[in-house]
Amino acid sequence: MRILFAGTPEFAAPPLKALIASGHTLCGVYTQPDRPAGRGRRLTPSPVKAVAQAANLAVFQPETLKDPAAQDELARLAPDLMVVVAYGLLLPKAVIDLPHLGCVNIHASLLPRWRGAAPIQRAVEAGDPETGVTIMTIEPRLDAGPMLLRKATPIGTDETAGELHDRLALLGAEALMEALPLIASGAAAAVLQDETQVTYAAKISKEEACLDWSRPAQELARQIRAFNPWPVAETRYDGQTLRIWRARAIDQASRGAPGMLAIVADRLEVATGQGTLQLLEIQLPGGKRISARDFLNANPRSDLRLGPCP
Repeated sequence: MRILFAGTPEFAAPPLKALIASGHTLCGVYTQPDRPAGRGRRLTPSPVKAVAQAANLAVFQPETLKDPAAQDELARLAPDLMVVVAYGLLLPKAVIDLPHLGCVNIHASLLPRWRGAAPIQRAVEAGDPETGVTIMTIEPRLDAGPMLLRKATPIGTDETAGELHDRLALLGAEALMEALPLIASGAAAAVLQDETQVTYAAKISKEEACLDWSRPAQELARQIRAFNPWPVAETRYDGQTLRIWRARAIDQASRGAPGMLAIVADRLEVATGQGTLQLLEIQLPGGKRISARDFLNANPRSDLRLGPCP
């Protein structure tokens, strides 16, 4: 098949690499324009662009696909199939209808659960026991197209959203390689999504990073895992912002009011609205991520309370 690929972030890199190695003809790679990044705010190519350039593939970076000129350029590539993975731009109906085998998307959830922008983080935050990837056909409604293939995987007890992201990126590449022969032969069975089971994964905001110690320890532990590596859960400690990278809910009643710190057998524990949270990896402003043990060596006081963000 002549395949056109559209994607932008790290999640899309493994599927693109799998396509490059698959023997299909990649007639072009679409990705978002270079964006400022890093402390110097230099224009930086997307991870997908870097992979495509390393393979000497033609790269296209339109600001929008609504422009007729951009659509004409895409049509000249004459793809049989378009594969879209976290591209970040909406596909107009004229683009969706262009490949004769259609457009397919790799979505990082077991649809119809967690349609939307942040399916990985929301699955971790909600405490889902499993998630996965879905290969679906693209239609104008958000993540609502018929499903061609789903692959499930359990979510680890202490797994962060970042760790799960990397596993799902590889699983997405694997699922795509399974789906392509079915699509090419016409054997792919499209299954409609059950609209009664739909949930939406709203985009993560920085404001959600603030921890509310009146909530149960289990919920706080999931929030910390869901927001690692971004935006990173945070609280206030001694007038400073304390970022919490890793923590674990332990089966122990709270020692004091929510937010109170306690040192118990070289562990750093926080009382919550229900249960106790053990801090494992934290970071103060200007410092590196350190273990709670190292933090205790430098900050032996335990008579402080963690407070709300300013």
